[in-house]
Amino acid sequence: MRKITADYIFPVSSKPIKEGVVTVDDDGKILSVDTRENHKTKDLEIHKGVLVPGFINTHCHLELSHMKGVAPTGTGLLPFLKTVVSFRDVKETQIMKAIERADKEMYDNGIVAVGDISNKLDTKVTKEKSAIRYYTFVEMFDFMQDGADFFYQGYKEVYDGQSDKGGNKKSAVPHAPYTVSKTLFKKINALNKKRGTVSIHNQETRHENNLFLKKKGDFLEFYKMFNFSLKGFKKTGKTSIHYALENMDPTHRTIFVHNPLTSPEDLQAAMAWNPKNTYWTTCPNANLYIENQLPYYQTFLDAGATVTIGTDSLTSNWQLSVLDEMKTIAKYQSYVDFETLLKWATFNGAKALGFERDLGSLKKGKTPGVNLIKNLGKGWVLKANSSVKRLV
Repeated sequence: MRKITADYIFPVSSKPIKEGVVTVDDDGKILSVDTRENHKTKDLEIHKGVLVPGFINTHCHLELSHMKGVAPTGTGLLPFLKTVVSFRDVKETQIMKAIERADKEMYDNGIVAVGDISNKLDTKVTKEKSAIRYYTFVEMFDFMQDGADFFYQGYKEVYDGQSDKGGNKKSAVPHAPYTVSKTLFKKINALNKKRGTVSIHNQETRHENNLFLKKKGDFLEFYKMFNFSLKGFKKTGKTSIHYALENMDPTHRTIFVHNPLTSPEDLQAAMAWNPKNTYWTTCPNANLYIENQLPYYQTFLDAGATVTIGTDSLTSNWQLSVLDEMKTIAKYQSYVDFETLLKWATFNGAKALGFERDLGSLKKGKTPGVNLIKNLGKGWVLKANSSVKRLV
């Protein structure tokens, strides 16, 4: 048994507790959350800083970890995607070692659960032995071409091979509105009949909306570069998210990922489509890395949207740290306060992945992990030197 205390505890599901104490058993299960006056000082493990639940990373591409530093920054999404496609075939040993290092990096950075995109089976072994819980999203796409059956069968093999044991989960998911035909959407929906959460990349670049609104923009050249035809594609006159809403299943928890170009009208449409279980993952460092832009978070706050935090991959980020994502938001849009950011990074993420029974808040009976955040500024402001240490 450990009795851990700090200047403050942020349970997330309740108000902060000054000089709070979290008592955990040897398995990390919380036995109580109270204050120091109920304990003998000699029994306490005392820290300077604040105690928070373990972080939830709702969007990562673990299998791309070997591509760290390969893609240049600031090129825009389409050149970035071209780089990803061009550099994926490397030695298996190199890929596997990079995956293991990335998993350890996330663990050391206080991450307890990850929503991970997989196109292959490269991450299976690491996930099965990791101390992190994984929700594997087996991502499918057919570039809106004929032959959805062919593409589906290849990804179905990956889906069948990915493990959902030991607390892990899996679902089949569409990559993005611009890469998935209506036929493939139907197959994904059917496969997920009893699955809880799906995700989809959403509105990362202006070219995505232009494709659906006007059938114009750089996506036409992008498709031509890979010898894919868009002759059968017809403009919808609506932004890309509407195509996703028309073809996805609203009975699932749904995570829209990135969203820098999502408008208030887009938010309202999605939240009306799935009022209770629509989630919005922001990956600020990846947005800066690829397109050099961020979502306007006030739009999401005004809409009452349920926001979560992701890191994306080491191909599009400098590190895998939820705290660093929080620090980036605090730096560039400082009106988003610490408690809001913490809820995005813990409680909301746990709900999005369906892990809220065990994770996301410091509450009796849960096993959420315990992180220590040090060097916060006055008024709980994240600073450049704010750091996290995993305690449980």
